[in-house]
Amino acid sequence: MHVQARWIDPERGLVAGLLLLLGAGILYPLLQVLSVALVEDGWPTARPLLAFFGRPLFVEALVNTLLSGVLAVVFGSLIGVPLALLTVRYAFPGRAVLGTLAVLPLVIPPFVGAVAFQQILGRSGTVNLLLLERFGFTVPFMEGLTGVILVQTLHYFPFIMLNTAASLAALDRSLEEAAQNLGSTGFRLFRRVLLPLALPGYAAGALLTFIRVIDDLGTPLMLNYTKLLAPQAYVRVTTVGLTDVDGYVICVILVALSLLALWASKRALSRGEFAQQPRVGEAPAVRLSARGRAAAWAVAVVLLGPALLPHVGIVLLSVSKLWSLSPLPTVYTAAHYDEILFRAPHFIWNTLRYALLAAGIDVALGAVIGWLLLRGRARGRQWLDLIATMPLAIPGVVIAVGYLRVFHGWTVPGLGEPLTSTWLILVIVYAMRRLPYTVRGAYAALQQLPVDLEEAGQNLGANRARTFVKITLPLMARGLLAGGLLAFISSAVDLSATILLVPRVELGPLSYGIYLYMQSAVGRGPGAALGVVAILLVAAGTWAATALTRRSGGSLFRA
Repeated sequence: MHVQARWIDPERGLVAGLLLLLGAGILYPLLQVLSVALVEDGWPTARPLLAFFGRPLFVEALVNTLLSGVLAVVFGSLIGVPLALLTVRYAFPGRAVLGTLAVLPLVIPPFVGAVAFQQILGRSGTVNLLLLERFGFTVPFMEGLTGVILVQTLHYFPFIMLNTAASLAALDRSLEEAAQNLGSTGFRLFRRVLLPLALPGYAAGALLTFIRVIDDLGTPLMLNYTKLLAPQAYVRVTTVGLTDVDGYVICVILVALSLLALWASKRALSRGEFAQQPRVGEAPAVRLSARGRAAAWAVAVVLLGPALLPHVGIVLLSVSKLWSLSPLPTVYTAAHYDEILFRAPHFIWNTLRYALLAAGIDVALGAVIGWLLLRGRARGRQWLDLIATMPLAIPGVVIAVGYLRVFHGWTVPGLGEPLTSTWLILVIVYAMRRLPYTVRGAYAALQQLPVDLEEAGQNLGANRARTFVKITLPLMARGLLAGGLLAFISSAVDLSATILLVPRVELGPLSYGIYLYMQSAVGRGPGAALGVVAILLVAAGTWAATALTRRSGGSLFRA
């Protein structure tokens, strides 16, 4: 009893301290946004919400946001689900290569992809110039909302593909064989058996896609389309100011849409039973004939080909000196890389500094929070879990507006200037937004560790703190590091919160540098070169995180 009492109080203090920290960094800014939008003279009010629905521009932005989210999920499903079936259910040469290619769209940040798509599919892009030359007409691929939905669909569909593939791989093949014996084949088998059983994974991918789409601020801004909620919130804050209630109301609507999507996903899953008998080993994939292999690759090329266009386009743009009204650059140069590496290297160095600091904070907090959630005994752990994972459902622009509201007048001790005027604001926001990655990584890694190892350490005289440092932490390091890498790469290319919080140009990270360069025709080359750097950062981090996750027995990008 003495040993237990000695450790309960410090544990309670740790939980309380973390609740205060996360409350200040996550919950309080969100509550400030809600209070400005829904409270007037100390009393709840619906007047700002009613005013929102009385503004045609805002209603159009709401409809367009819902439309973009739903259509990105629908079209993403048409790409992702067939690719999941191909990579899981069938065996053919190059299947592993196809699985790797299907993940590549996630390597390029969406706002960078928007620039590349504009260069290839835009009004004067490569494809339309060829169509005009050969057939005498053009197709408005990138005009208005159509272009936004196209870019978002081709960027986010891997979430649907990967989560659906994970569910399909875990299915009990005996259920499929029983359905085939009863006469179900082809599309009927897929619709009546496979898809319902894979629904949990599919729903997770669809939910993640929808939330990412409505949170995406960079893609609409790059395509100069502002009739969506996230760009409207940005426009209100940057033009009218922090006193504008409409900006906060838009943020509340964005949060409501995220929560509504989460509720709808859980509601859909609650209507079915998805439990299966444990599967022993991995069932062999169906081997395709020569004609089947050709058909599989034909389907893969049609579905995946357009999603890989921006990778080629951004590299070509980064080395082009002259690319106007021609399918390909007519003059090439390396001067754009000279610009970003030697004349304006601060964008890259700032990114590395901010993202590494944020990832380090997340790893430290994630390790402690994950341990408290699974091994701790203090009360309040469920609230700690809720607040720590809350950023997954909060759009970046909402968090940024909340931080501007809360910390604009808060002076940093020793610096003599507001927190929002320093680069520290970016590190804090990145750390809070990406904390769920390390918390989930630590939690998953800790679940695989037998408690016996920790109990053995305590039986040998080590207290719980020493046991955690010497035994638990090293054993969970792989999953924790994978979460930290995800936090790093997503922070390195964040634009939704960054664009509102950057104090000065010289303090801007890589994503902000890309946005600034792309605002002028002469800056598109250096902006594309920065985009290539962003792709390399994300690719390296994704590869490392995937390798660590596979060794830990997990799966990257699963919701």
